[in-house]
Amino acid sequence: MKAIEGYRLITPSDLSWRPSNLMCIPNADYLERTGSELLGARLWRLPPKSANTLHRHVIAEEFYFVLEGTGRIRVGEETLTVPRYGGVLVGPAMLRQIFNDSDTEVLWLIVGAPDKEFESGKFDLKQFYPVEPTQLPSELKGVAWPPKG
Repeated sequence: MKAIEGYRLITPSDLSWRPSNLMCIPNADYLERTGSELLGARLWRLPPKSANTLHRHVIAEEFYFVLEGTGRIRVGEETLTVPRYGGVLVGPAMLRQIFNDSDTEVLWLIVGAPDKEFESGKFDLKQFYPVEPTQLPSELKGVAWPPKG
């Protein structure tokens, strides 16, 4: 992996928001805009009563930072409440899932290494999703997410 030379400026108009594959959470990927091979960053805008995938990584650490609202994340068997401008660093082997059990949107910035874990094309999804990735935390019991359609 090679570091960039100089700098890359990304403005809000450069970002492209799209729903995530499994959970339909709106997100914008800074990595696609920078071309960085060493660092990745993505905004995740969690609607009320929603959750991202329950997952882990093989080698990548991730730093979760709340920009707007109050964040909730389950890490292993613990559920953490993260205030605005608070953050959580999660090691690769830990199962983690950000979710929103409130009635207002929450904006997260997640920073980590790019998904070099996937580059070889030879990986077992069970390494990342050892349990059902779309399961919701107990705090969202009775909620139907992701939306159908």
